Amino acid sequence: MEVFKLIYSVLGGLGIFFYGMKSMSEALQQIAGDVIKDVINKLTKNRVFAVMVGIVVTMLVQSSSVTTVMVVGFVNASLMQLNQAIGVIFGANIGTTVTGWIISIKVGKYGLLLIGLGIFPLLFGKSNKWRQIGRIIFGIGMIFFGLKIMSDSFKPLREMPQFLDSISYFSGLNYGSYFASIIVGCILTMVVQSSSAMLGITIALSTTGVIHFHTAAALVLGENIGTTITALLAGVGGNVNAKRAARAHAIFNMIGVLTIFSVFPYYIEFIDWIVPGDANFMNPEGEFSNIAVHIATGHTIFNVAATILFLPFLPKLANLVTRITPETGGPTGHHLIMLGEPRDMIPAAAIAQAKAETDKMKDIVDRMYRLTKGLLTSKIEKKKIESALLKVNDYERITDNIQKEVTVFLIKVQEVALSAKQSHEAQSIIKVVDELESVADYIANLANYTKRTNLQELFAAGAGEDFFMFFDDVQEYYKDVTSHVIENRKVNFQTLKEKSEALRVEANTIRDRHLERVSKGDYPALTALTYSDMIVALRKIRSHSENIAEALEDSK
Repeated sequence: MEVFKLIYSVLGGLGIFFYGMKSMSEALQQIAGDVIKDVINKLTKNRVFAVMVGIVVTMLVQSSSVTTVMVVGFVNASLMQLNQAIGVIFGANIGTTVTGWIISIKVGKYGLLLIGLGIFPLLFGKSNKWRQIGRIIFGIGMIFFGLKIMSDSFKPLREMPQFLDSISYFSGLNYGSYFASIIVGCILTMVVQSSSAMLGITIALSTTGVIHFHTAAALVLGENIGTTITALLAGVGGNVNAKRAARAHAIFNMIGVLTIFSVFPYYIEFIDWIVPGDANFMNPEGEFSNIAVHIATGHTIFNVAATILFLPFLPKLANLVTRITPETGGPTGHHLIMLGEPRDMIPAAAIAQAKAETDKMKDIVDRMYRLTKGLLTSKIEKKKIESALLKVNDYERITDNIQKEVTVFLIKVQEVALSAKQSHEAQSIIKVVDELESVADYIANLANYTKRTNLQELFAAGAGEDFFMFFDDVQEYYKDVTSHVIENRKVNFQTLKEKSEALRVEANTIRDRHLERVSKGDYPALTALTYSDMIVALRKIRSHSENIAEALEDSK
């Protein structure tokens, strides 16, 4: 019965702790969304700055796993270079130590008070900012309350001889025990998929005296290896650079752990020397009140020291992972690789990744335009016409895939609480990719119409001049609209609307001239129908381009 009570108490405390971490992290992401976006936009090749970015972002979202998944996603979307990504990962390791310091604060008895204080702005706050602040306070309260439940649950273990005998090997002051503890920490973190949760459990076990400080420190080292599994899983299915970033994270942490492991007794002595208070001191309440700060300090020393030591060798680490993860030599697919669950990503980062894919989609449509014009003007050699048509149709299928995947991706992102601005951005991107996909459909139609009729016959008697003038005007309008997508400039919707109206008038004029030529018998029936269909396709492209401008206007 005691064992059953222990299990459900620990699971309950862990669940409350998890929920608190999730609430705090999501609220911080909401409040810091614009800051994260600005930090991302200002990324440079400076490795020190990249480390600072990793520290800041991880401190804001309180999850190194979220940061590393974001980094792998950005590398996959070509938003970040490999050297930058490794620097950000170094910083994420330092940023995550803040979680340890939050957990080490001995305010467990105030957990319920913080929950009570946080619930009022969370439920009754008039502005989103106050609701998110309330959620942060509520989340911190849940973290402390969950830790207290786990700590209280672990206390009886000190008086269970069977349990103490089963873990006695891990308590030994020898390298075999240290290594075993590291392996256990690594495996448990891989299973739980949260180094923060394992750190909380480690601190709860140590403050109740179930495990000694040196065992806890070894477990934390193992947790630093286990947490890299998140990035490795995120890299599965990504491009070669995404895999390299994930493997760099794993190699960096493993080398760091092996380095500390080689001098582990001195590492423990150093922590004892710089942290005031004896780690083995037990207060009147039966708790080892100093040990949590020792663990948090050790966690920080490990990550800061590893970063300082390895930062000068960052290019060499990049070269190493490049050698062990060579290019596959296969074709690069233009589609969005789903990296983990979008619900678990930083909203600002997920939106940035979707926007990068939208930019790629726009580039593909541009290529379709160039190929189609070459087909229509007969500038492509006859022997290459079939190949060009196949390429246009392949590109059209790619745009279909990107549109579907970006839409699904952003719908999942919107399942978390987004700010009003982020929600508008996500909706705008969904509309833009939908309209770009429609533009691609009509460009492909134009290309395929070249198989239906003789081009010389189609563009005879002045029809060609009308068509290519309208084609160029529509293409120019499309370029003007979509340049706002790439450059993220503010849309002057009124000006674009006026240009669209002018194109509509131009289309009507061309249609009237075409009908006049048809009435004179200048065209065979199929040729006349094909010409009409091609003008309609250009009118549809104009309409969908205007819809893109409208979507961009709505997002501002």
